[in-house]
Amino acid sequence: MFDVVVITDNGANVDKIHCSLGHCTIGKSKDNLIQIRGWRVAQVHCKIELTDKGLYVEDLSEGSGISINGKKVPYYGPVLGADVISIGNYEFRVGSSQEDTSQNQTSSSSAVSAVSSSAQFISTSASSSADTNSSSNKKVIVKKQKAKEYWNMATVMGVSFENAHEYHEGSQIQRQVLYMWRNRIHQDVLRLMDLRRTDVASMDGDQLREKIEEVIDEVVTNMQKDIPSNIDILNLKREVLNEAVGLGPLEDLLSDDSVTEIMVNAHDDIYVERAGRLTRSEVIFSSNTAVMSSIERIVSPLGRRIDESSPMVDARLEDGSRFNAIIPPLALRGPTLTIRKFAKKKLTSDDLIGFGTLNQNMVDLLKMCVAQHRNIIISGGTGSGKTTLLNIMSNFIPPTERIITVEDAAELKLSQPHVVSLEARPPNLEGKGAIPIRDLVKNCLRMRPDRIVVGECRGGEALDMLTAMNTGHDGSLTTVHANTPRDVISRLEVMVMMAGMDLPAKAIREQISSAVHIVVQQSRLADGSRKITHISEITGMEGEIVQLNDIFLFKQEGFDEEGKVMGDYVSTGQIPQFYENLRARGISVDMSIFS
Repeated sequence: MFDVVVITDNGANVDKIHCSLGHCTIGKSKDNLIQIRGWRVAQVHCKIELTDKGLYVEDLSEGSGISINGKKVPYYGPVLGADVISIGNYEFRVGSSQEDTSQNQTSSSSAVSAVSSSAQFISTSASSSADTNSSSNKKVIVKKQKAKEYWNMATVMGVSFENAHEYHEGSQIQRQVLYMWRNRIHQDVLRLMDLRRTDVASMDGDQLREKIEEVIDEVVTNMQKDIPSNIDILNLKREVLNEAVGLGPLEDLLSDDSVTEIMVNAHDDIYVERAGRLTRSEVIFSSNTAVMSSIERIVSPLGRRIDESSPMVDARLEDGSRFNAIIPPLALRGPTLTIRKFAKKKLTSDDLIGFGTLNQNMVDLLKMCVAQHRNIIISGGTGSGKTTLLNIMSNFIPPTERIITVEDAAELKLSQPHVVSLEARPPNLEGKGAIPIRDLVKNCLRMRPDRIVVGECRGGEALDMLTAMNTGHDGSLTTVHANTPRDVISRLEVMVMMAGMDLPAKAIREQISSAVHIVVQQSRLADGSRKITHISEITGMEGEIVQLNDIFLFKQEGFDEEGKVMGDYVSTGQIPQFYENLRARGISVDMSIFS
């Protein structure tokens, strides 16, 4: 074990870092024990190692180099306490942690005073020997004695020990030292398995997990005397195991029911959504390689792939959660992934009423629309809850009907006994074999469906969906991205044009007005809540304009003291045309919901 004193800004800043592993690296990467910045600093710039003969420094920069006492050297040792190691604008001094490494420096470049192995050190800012004695240029920083155990992670992963005035269970500095040991153990596990030529390809999931658990136990046992006493060993082992064979730090987030969405922007930059609000998570991956491994573990069993030739992928997890990943060269900061979790408990219309998404009168209308084979489009922005609402409305379909679902990545969970689920297929390694949603929608027409449910229309499949709705497949449902019911008409018109058919705009609008009966608009509001803001009926054409009739609206009335949106669901007093037809046919309908 040894100490490294880091001097920056001509002696204005002095830090002391304790290395408890017998060796440490210095560089730009966050995997280094000592992380420094600068355009002349390599990812792993140099290595300092304690041997039987003393401390030795090795240059790993491949060009930038290091200087010892002003001279560039590739390898140097044993390093004495008076030796100055220079990298860019940084200077380093090293020495045994058992020795008093106090230095009295009166040069014009730096000054270090009274650096010892206790949890106290003095940082002086001196530009000349005359200034050294000036009390105005001295700054004394006294660390709390209880922080002594944390010397070995002073600037691990960019967290400065100098900023850690206090520590407590779950504090940032404690998490960072946990990450440091997790990474260290993970590397040793991989090294041991490589040395033993472990054939992981021949193992199933349970065997691989059991084997890695054994290796982790062995590694932790060997280095347990060096691990700080306040680190939970069981938690440390669990995190290493999750990163080796699971989804790493995402395992805890996936098991947290309060988290509805997980966004990994970079290996050390993870955000989560709770109650509609985004917050930065405290967990991180050890490296971009670990993120990439998690992505591959998700997509490989599904027969999908992700690599430089196909750097984007959509998939689903075992619990049905939606998964998207994009990797370099398209993602500049490293592999990026997004997971939209679905509730483990199957939601019902009563749950939506409890969430304030709609009221009972609106539920009664939607049930009647589904039961009476109205063609319905659910529209809204990203994350507004379209798929959740589609799932719930699909379950209003009578169990005697044959339902065929078409999705890009299967997410719908229908409870009816007669359901056929189809999923689009991406291209293979040669860029061939893709089966888009449009082809599946066309194929549905030959499968004798009573209902067709399309997860989302986003392209030319909109024309085939409208055709199906107009050719005897009433009661079909789908979703589109749009901000208002009026925008749905424009979006459908554009998507039909994407099918490559040279149709006049009026003909497309006539198709839309005759095929689509009801538009349900769902929005995510400023407070993160999701509400159905419009239920509108398409009543036909007037000239070249598709006519919309609002039946229910959400009227916002401001915000409460906690920033929550206030408002009411109101009926416009308009009655859907098909209700009048039902009443004329002698079918009992509840007209009071529109009063």
